[in-house]
Amino acid sequence: MKKALAVFLSSAVIAAALLSGCSSAGTKGTEQLESSPKTEESSAPADTGKEEGSSAAGADAEAVKADKPYKIALITMDSIDQHWVNLNKGAQEAAKKDGVTVDFMSPDTKDDSKQIECVNNAVAGGYDAIMIAANGPDAISGSLKEAIDKGIKLVYVDSPANVDAEASFSTNNKEGGKSAGEEMLKALKAKGIESGDIGIISTNASTQSTVDRDAGFREAFEGTKFKLLETQYCDGDAAKAQSIAENYITQGVVGIFGANEGSTAGAGNAIKASGNSDIVGVGFDKSDTIKGLVQDGYLLCTMAQNPDKMGSLGVDACVEVLNGKTLGGKVTDTGVSVLDKSNIQ
Repeated sequence: MKKALAVFLSSAVIAAALLSGCSSAGTKGTEQLESSPKTEESSAPADTGKEEGSSAAGADAEAVKADKPYKIALITMDSIDQHWVNLNKGAQEAAKKDGVTVDFMSPDTKDDSKQIECVNNAVAGGYDAIMIAANGPDAISGSLKEAIDKGIKLVYVDSPANVDAEASFSTNNKEGGKSAGEEMLKALKAKGIESGDIGIISTNASTQSTVDRDAGFREAFEGTKFKLLETQYCDGDAAKAQSIAENYITQGVVGIFGANEGSTAGAGNAIKASGNSDIVGVGFDKSDTIKGLVQDGYLLCTMAQNPDKMGSLGVDACVEVLNGKTLGGKVTDTGVSVLDKSNIQ
């Protein structure tokens, strides 16, 4: 009777998640963060100049075996972007290796309220740990504090909230953004362009990872004659980003920076549609669409993260703390690579 009731309750939680927009796509297995400044590690270079594949995700990680069959909830900003799909792939590979279950239960869109529902569903579902890429660092904090109060372990992947976690794995986003700016500046100067307006497109004004990329990008242009326009936001939607980029192009910008996958794809598509080869487009993240835009010359380059590594190391960290190890809020830089026509695959 108790077993039947447990099965019923578990099914009810999953059903509620699906109805609320917090999708569950679990697979059973047998990025300097200001919120957790205690320990900092660098597991990958900031700019390797080459592309890293999924085989690198756990290549340098020690084998971790779970003492019990733990359940881990992976909650990203959405379940659509290829970046999050690849992060989940790395997490599932680690889950199989470590002997745990990781359920990918993320919102269908970048929405704070839907992400909060995902966290609440993970708490109600009896998960032992939550790995999360916070959409809004303030909005999600209350729910995460409640989860921690119930004994659930918290690990950040990609983007933190304003709550202390056991560990964090992400790109050094400010340095990545600065690298993107330096690449654009170099290309503009090569074209003989020493001044002009530059547009910036990002997902929203609160996600810490993209806020840091924006800041780093702007830093690269300090002391130049270029004017960086006010950042416009697309909520991660490529079509909306393309419309914003088209408006920038109409205004006569000389360059456009996309701070995430949707922003970058939208910027590249707008430059392609304009037929103006003098506009320099650079971006962040790697998807099939972005790779094609770089290969065809509509984007100069993109800053490629290692989301699979974030996922793999994040799962290992969850298992370690659940086994009783103390990680002390360590922060690990999972690296970023500059991908252009010469090295993109």
